[in-house]
Amino acid sequence: MPSMPGPSTRWAEKVEPDEEQRFARYGELFRQIQEGRAKRWGAGRTLHRKQLVVAHGSLEVLDGLAPYAKYGLFAEPRDYEVVVRLSNGGLDNAPDRVPDIRGFAIRVMGVQGLSALGGEATTQDFTLINQEAFAFPRAEEFVEFVNAASQGNGALFRHVLRRYGVLGAPKRLAGMLKTVARPFSGFATEKLYSTLPMANGPYAVRVRLVPADTNGPSHLGARSDWGGDFCERLRKHPLHWDMQLQYFANEKLTPIEDASVNWPTPYTTVARLMLPRQDPHCESGVALAREVEGGVIDPWRGLAEHRPLGEVQRARKAIYYISQQGRGAT
Repeated sequence: MPSMPGPSTRWAEKVEPDEEQRFARYGELFRQIQEGRAKRWGAGRTLHRKQLVVAHGSLEVLDGLAPYAKYGLFAEPRDYEVVVRLSNGGLDNAPDRVPDIRGFAIRVMGVQGLSALGGEATTQDFTLINQEAFAFPRAEEFVEFVNAASQGNGALFRHVLRRYGVLGAPKRLAGMLKTVARPFSGFATEKLYSTLPMANGPYAVRVRLVPADTNGPSHLGARSDWGGDFCERLRKHPLHWDMQLQYFANEKLTPIEDASVNWPTPYTTVARLMLPRQDPHCESGVALAREVEGGVIDPWRGLAEHRPLGEVQRARKAIYYISQQGRGAT
C-alpha cells in the first residue's frame, strides 16, 4: 500500500468573480429565516439556535510540536483561557431527541496578532460538529437546503425533488437523513470536527477534538438531555479533549473548494482542551451563558494565520456577519 503524502503548502483557493453578489444573496435569505424564527423563539442564531451548555476552561498548546504545526495559536507552548458553547444545529428549539447536528464551539481568549478580518485579533474561534465532512460541496446547495427546510418538510421534499430529480431525490434524502440521524453518544464522549479547512501559517488544515477516556462512558439516557448529561459530568470531574490538526496533502485527496470530501490524511495532536470541574447552572455560569448567547463565536474572528479557507468558509463570512447584525450580537 502506498504511503500517505505528507503536509504540503501547495494548496490554493479559487475565488469566483460572482461570489460577493451570491454571498450577499445567501445572507439575505438567512436574515429572512432568522427574522421568521425570532417571531416564534425570540432573538437568536439562524442555525445552532438551541444553546445547551456554556462552560469555561483552558487550552494548553503542547511543547515539541513539529515545525509545520508551529504557527499562530500553536507557535509556542502556552495556556489560553477558553469558553465553549454546546448546541443543537437546527433552526428551532427542538427537543434533544430530535435527530440533528450537534455543535461544539470554542472561543480562545488572550490571542494577539493580525486578524483574519483586518486589524488586531484578540480571540481565536473554532466551530466543530459531530460530522467528519460537510454535507454539501458548495455553499449554494447548503443555503437552498436550509431555506427549504425553514418552510417545512413539504417544501424541503419539493426542493430536493426539483434539484436532484426523480431518480436522485430518494438517494439524496436518504443521505441527509443518515447525516442527521447519525448515532451520537454525547459531547463528552464523541469526536468533533471542523469539517472545513483553515490556514495554519502556510499550510491548510482541518481540526478535530478527541475526548479523553477519563471523560467517562456514554450514558443511554443522554439523548433526551445532552446538556444535562454534560453538566452532570462537569459537576463531578474535569473533562479533557485532544485538539488535533489534519493537513492538506494534495488537491485530489484533500480539496480546499469541495467541502463534502472527507480528508483521509492523519491527525496530529497540538493542544489539550481542559474544562475544570464546575456547575454551569450556578450564578456565574448562568451569567456566562447569557453573555455567550448574546455574543459571537465565528471562525473568521481569529488570527490571519488561521483564516478560514474554501468557498463555503467564504460564504460563511458574509452570512455570519448579517446574522450577527440581525440579532444584535456583539
